Amino acid sequence: MLNHTLLSTEGILILEPSGPLETVDFQAVIDDIAPYLVMHESLAGVMIFAKAFPGWLNLEAAISHLQLIERFHQKIKRLAIVSDNGLLSALPTFAAHLVHPDVKHFSESEYEDALTWLRSRQS
Repeated sequence: MLNHTLLSTEGILILEPSGPLETVDFQAVIDDIAPYLVMHESLAGVMIFAKAFPGWLNLEAAISHLQLIERFHQKIKRLAIVSDNGLLSALPTFAAHLVHPDVKHFSESEYEDALTWLRSRQS
């Protein structure tokens, strides 16, 4: 399950996985951000706030996740990974080579710092 919130006045998407990710989770995110991106050039940022990576429910969900990334990563200015999990804290090093946005890791106690970083993007 993937909870998400679009802060539309700031162009920031917050993603909070709380269980195995499903295809419907990614469709729900698309349903929220696609209309926003019709009216705006990009998202200022995306925050992934997670205790751990919960994995995918099935292969279809993993493919949906990859399709979402492929479709939208060019329209994201910054990506903040907020987690104390070792795997997720290493993600920015790996992701920086594969996706468009600037990627930065923050510990869970730095949640507000991550939001500040996303809000302070350079145009």
